[in-house]
Amino acid sequence: MIRSKNAYLKKLTAHMKMKSIKVGQELDGSTPPSVFIGSWNYPKVYAGPMMVPQQGDTAIMDSPESWIPGQKSQEDIIGYRLSLVRGKQSISITDINNSFIEKLQEISLASTSIDSEATFTKRPRGLSFSEETTPHGPSALIEKFDIDTVKWDRELEKVYYDNDLRAREALIDLHQKGVPFSNVQKAFSVGAIGTGKRRKLVPTRWSITACDSTLADTLLKKVRNYPLLETYRVYEFSSLNNYYAVILTPTEWQYEWMEAFIKVLGKEELIFSDYETNAGKKEYSRVGGCYYTCKMGLLDAMDKEKKQAGAIVLREAYSGYVPLGVFNVRENIKYAMEQEYSEFEDLKTSLDYVETKLKIPLSKFVKKSDLLQDLLKSRQTTLDFFKKHLPK
Repeated sequence: MIRSKNAYLKKLTAHMKMKSIKVGQELDGSTPPSVFIGSWNYPKVYAGPMMVPQQGDTAIMDSPESWIPGQKSQEDIIGYRLSLVRGKQSISITDINNSFIEKLQEISLASTSIDSEATFTKRPRGLSFSEETTPHGPSALIEKFDIDTVKWDRELEKVYYDNDLRAREALIDLHQKGVPFSNVQKAFSVGAIGTGKRRKLVPTRWSITACDSTLADTLLKKVRNYPLLETYRVYEFSSLNNYYAVILTPTEWQYEWMEAFIKVLGKEELIFSDYETNAGKKEYSRVGGCYYTCKMGLLDAMDKEKKQAGAIVLREAYSGYVPLGVFNVRENIKYAMEQEYSEFEDLKTSLDYVETKLKIPLSKFVKKSDLLQDLLKSRQTTLDFFKKHLPK
């Protein structure tokens, strides 16, 4: 019996039968720009560029912020990602002045695709899928790596040269200036952000959650000072075999994330969840990085409206779903919060509305919830509604 989301996703990715691009020991092409820092054997990690065996503008292959507005399909995205060839060298996380790492920093700060050449110790093989990071194609140890002249993003260049600017302040500043999250995360991952002596490599998976949680914590401090929402709202968005419903409640900040995987592997209907009260959350979320990226997206939207609310988020993933990384959650939540919302006077009517959009009964979500159950019990909810939705 599957008891954790991590175990479920491992089983899901193990069943995937896909082929990545085939390349030889030498590759002459472009990097979108893209880099990847692994976490295995930390604090000595495998770091390197991700390249495409074609030249020209390949930025779309590592620009998750452009995929949903560009109406890219799941097949398009997988095609982009499995065309990326990962080169790697084993390097200490503190070896920032290494010439190879300096090239990775150049790539991460670039504003356009970069022509590059690589020689591998053997022909790259395999592929990688993860719920936390976007997939990539074959990989191999890199023996020789050269890049063409790089034009840096001006905002990233400023924080790179500011050795007195703390990483937290840099992340907030870049976010406020509209620099895409994926660009900021890559720069953070290769040690191009932060005070001089504290800069180091951060594994890609960890850097994504670090950036999300840092932004979320900062935004929450602001949101706590805003007036409460006056009614219940429901925001929705669907893409890439997912449906999202965001219920905002006229309360102080509290948050619950629930996600259902429905007949993705077979006949399963599995729900995983986590939550925090107004007091916050101390331990790492049991559902992984998606918890933090959703939280950041919700608080970012509240900050823009200058309102405070609680949030219950329901996600359904359907047959055909493929783990594409937490960008999937971040971008879906972003676009959900930009849609016209439906407004309700109480929690009951907002949940009644959401249930008409779900493929599994709302009662299954309620049974797995913590915060939503408490809200239902504390509100003036009809007896029929309790009988229908609260677990026996």
